[in-house]
Amino acid sequence: MTTPPPGLRERKKQATREALREAALRLAVERGPDRVRVEDIAEAAGVSPRTYNNYFASREQAIVSAVTADREARIAAAVAARPAGVRLADAVTEAVVEQYTNTGERDREALLLITTRTTLRDAFLDTTAGIEPPLTAVISERLGDAGAHAARVLAASVAAAVRIAMEGWLQPTGNAGAAGSLGAAGLVVPSGSLPDQLRAALSPLAPAFDAAERRTQP
Repeated sequence: MTTPPPGLRERKKQATREALREAALRLAVERGPDRVRVEDIAEAAGVSPRTYNNYFASREQAIVSAVTADREARIAAAVAARPAGVRLADAVTEAVVEQYTNTGERDREALLLITTRTTLRDAFLDTTAGIEPPLTAVISERLGDAGAHAARVLAASVAAAVRIAMEGWLQPTGNAGAAGSLGAAGLVVPSGSLPDQLRAALSPLAPAFDAAERRTQP
């Protein structure tokens, strides 16, 4: 299935979104997340606050978008790129682990910020729900028309499993208010191996993936 290239309007929207998340991350690194306003991000990206609100609901959402940008589509693309003979459960697990752990310098910078505020952690965790729509499409294509309902259930289950793994990995410390500069926002501490936690969370879904594949085989 060939996806047509985006038109001019869509390219402009993508460019605006990219400018906003780049500005949000840069300002958050320079000033600290609590000292960045939506108006500051919009001004740095060369758009109005009203335009900003068409793309992001909060400053936290824009900041975490710098690390989560297009990740959902990349997971789906990675699953689609696996050979047809590869077990679907393995294809999905490896795609998720790959896209959540192979981070660049900018992503690591954003993750460092995420670990300084529970509000950023919560916004980061909320992005896992975005896995469902593109993953549903690629699983449905793999399973065929008879597996359309199963594809949606499986994709939603993957999104939930990833959130559970990330919640376990990014643990709030609790009473961070005494830390002074952190205030009531709190501190988040990564715990354990993220690839291991992702695989452990996704492992219970493997029998369901296997059953769906068997049902759609001729």
